[in-house]
Parts: sequence; structure tokens; C-alpha cells
Amino acid sequence: MHRPLTPGLTSRATALASTLATAGLLAAGTAQAQSSVQLYGLVDLSVGQFQTAGSAKVKRLDSGNLSTSYFGLKGTEDLGGGLQAGFTLDSFLLADSGGAGRVPGVDAFWSRNANLSLSGGFGMLRLGRMATPMFVSSLLFNSYGESFGYSPTIRQYYNSPHGTSLVGDSGWNNAIGYTTPRKGGLTANLLVAAGEGAATARGPNVGANLLYFAGPLALTVALQKVEAQGTLGRPISAFPGFSSQSALQFGASYDLNFVKFSAQYGSIETRATQEVQTRTLNLSASLPMGRGDILAAYGSSESTTAGVAGKPESEMLTLGYNYRLSKRTDIYGLYMSDKYTGKSSGTTLAAGVRHSF
Repeated sequence: MHRPLTPGLTSRATALASTLATAGLLAAGTAQAQSSVQLYGLVDLSVGQFQTAGSAKVKRLDSGNLSTSYFGLKGTEDLGGGLQAGFTLDSFLLADSGGAGRVPGVDAFWSRNANLSLSGGFGMLRLGRMATPMFVSSLLFNSYGESFGYSPTIRQYYNSPHGTSLVGDSGWNNAIGYTTPRKGGLTANLLVAAGEGAATARGPNVGANLLYFAGPLALTVALQKVEAQGTLGRPISAFPGFSSQSALQFGASYDLNFVKFSAQYGSIETRATQEVQTRTLNLSASLPMGRGDILAAYGSSESTTAGVAGKPESEMLTLGYNYRLSKRTDIYGLYMSDKYTGKSSGTTLAAGVRHSF
């Protein structure tokens, strides 16, 4: 299947692909106990003019806009009989300043992943901090992948300063995750995260998805219910009287070799003193061109608040070209338009380089 955001795949997609591949290999079993530890990561830097709807233009150099910069360690030990233990420790990196995290002073050091796993013919069980099934589905079915800076899907679900993005962040702490073995192109993921008595927790967070890959066609459905605040994402305090938030997303893609199309439709329902409903539509395409890909993505998100007139809408459009210098290094340039009801339009023009190791 054609995936435009290499090297590797997007960073979150890489983690998911690794999980599925590991589960499949372990099902066969091995005779001898083996162990390994790997150092890996990705650095992404872009420079240009950045502007969201309603804000001033800012010229700057940014880290992690196309793919969030990070480095990590992971290891496995073959326990025999088709059983394997493993660990993953990943830290977000601010490559423009040398700091840790996605934004200064917010994330814990190992905030991308910090978990232990046990795998076998039954699938994979993980304990710790990890990406949510909703986030994995979101990044796999749009042409800009996990891009918090440029993907309309990711920005409208997780990183928009406007509208009603998700409460609960793209990764959950204190979580138990389960991934099924792949059967006929179908895989399921389940994640439950405990609030553990925190002041912003009213109960556990629960998320799940189904992923189907068969030839050129891929499908997904993802859902989650959040009652506990995450590190980033929309704060619970934005919704007075917050009780819980439920989200549902459908995604599909089809690869015609000369072009790949993707579509996502989602709904977010926030239960609070004034209930808020948000509907989101995202369309994207990737077109191979030379040693790179032309990437296009559009997103529209509309919210309705009980007792409040009007339906504020967010519209985003991103056009760009990603050129592969090698299997691990690529350069890119792009244009992004950001519009929101009642605010002046924002325009971003940026170019960057990305390297994985």
C-alpha cells in the first residue's frame, strides 16, 4: 500500500505497524530465547510564516510540525513457546530548542510511550502510557498522517485553538491496551485508562478501534469515551459542568497506485451544562510525483452548543510536496489555509526537513 509520509511511515503508524508485525511473528513461535534493544527516533524541523485563523503572522523555526520529533528505546525478550516480553520508552523532543516534550514545560520526559508488553498467539497486552486507538485511526487515514502542525484531521481533533477538539490527549497514562492478532486483514485495539482519583477524573477513559487492510482498500472505525483530563488536548475546564465526552470516527482509503484517496467522518458529543455537538469531515489525497508525493488535505468541523445561536465552523486546507532524498531523509514545502467563523483567515507557508534513525 502506498504511504506518502515516509521515511518509515509516520511515527505513530510505525509504532502500530511494529505492534501488528510483532504479534504476527510471535504467533509462529521460536525455539531459542533471544533479546534485543534498539535506539531509534525522528527529527523534524520547518521554517516559514505561520498563522492560525484570527492571529498575527509569525516567522519562526519549529520542531515537529509534520511529524513530532522524538527519540526512544525499545527492547524484546523471547520467552519461548511463542511468548515475548517487551518495553517501549519514547520521549518527545523540541529540536529547535533542545527541550523535551511537544510544547515547553508540559510533557513528562517519556510522554510519547512508556509501557511494558507481553505478546503471543493471543495478540499483545500492554501496560503504561500509549497512543489511543482514536489517534491511530486518525493518523492512518489522512495524507498528512500524525502532523499536529499541518494535518486538518489532527488539528481539528487534537490541536485546533478553535472549536471543540477532543478532551483527553492523543496518548493516555495509566492504561491497559490489547491488540488482537491480525485475521484476514482485520485487527482490533482496546484501551482503558484509569483516572486514579485525580481531581479532573470522573471515571476511566475507554477507547477502541477496528482496522481493516486488504489490497488497495482500508477501513476503520474508532470510538472513545473520556472522563479524565489528558496532558494536552481541550481542557475539561472549557466545558463548565463537564461530565464526559464521546467521539466516533469512520475512515476509509483506496489506493489506485497513481493516487490514493482517504476520507474520514466523525462526531464529538460533549456532555456538560451546555451540551456541545461537533461534526467533522476530512478528505485527502496523495499523488506520487518523481521521488516524492503531492499531498492535499481538507477538513471541515462544525459545532452546535445547546442554547446558543449559530454553528461556528472551522475550515482547513493544506497543499504540499514531500520529496525523499533517501529512505530516512525527506524535505517538504507546503501551504495551509485556516479559517474559522468570525475570525480573519490564517495563512501558513513553510518548508522543512525530516530525518529518521
